[in-house]
Amino acid sequence: MALLKAAFTVLTSALLLVQTPRASEYQVKAVFLFNFAQFVEWPAVAAPDPQMPVIIGILGEDPLGTFLDETVRGERLGLRPFEIRRYRELTDITACNILFISRSESERVAEILAALGKRPILTVSDGDDFAKRGGMIQFVNDKNRIRLRINLEAAQAANVTISSKLLRVAEIVRTPRP
Repeated sequence: MALLKAAFTVLTSALLLVQTPRASEYQVKAVFLFNFAQFVEWPAVAAPDPQMPVIIGILGEDPLGTFLDETVRGERLGLRPFEIRRYRELTDITACNILFISRSESERVAEILAALGKRPILTVSDGDDFAKRGGMIQFVNDKNRIRLRINLEAAQAANVTISSKLLRVAEIVRTPRP
């Protein structure tokens, strides 16, 4: 419980970090991506081995640079180390827990989300209307702060459980019905 409280404090602090001149937008987003692992539960099939790495993937151009690598260096989620993977093609994604879909892939978001289907991968992006288009978590810049939009229906469809602590600091959105 103490670890969860500490992770929540770090996460909510990241909401304010972007206001300081020392932290860039993508440094803050890197911290969020790392901390999401503390507030998400995946089904057992996503990590059958308790020492399997928590994989954070980036699909498309990488705006995070080395920030994400530096953020997770030496960190663990229980026994699981963190690993960063960069993907150019959707077919390269074999194992992944958290997938940041770069703005460079905005034209293909519907195709990417459809291809991922109901795989238990937390999808995250800062692309426009990402959550409304069926992505799980969208970063939104609002008055020099990073805010979160969460599509709970998309997470539930992929059997990914997002903690109520994370939901409390986010705007919940729904995928429009046709």
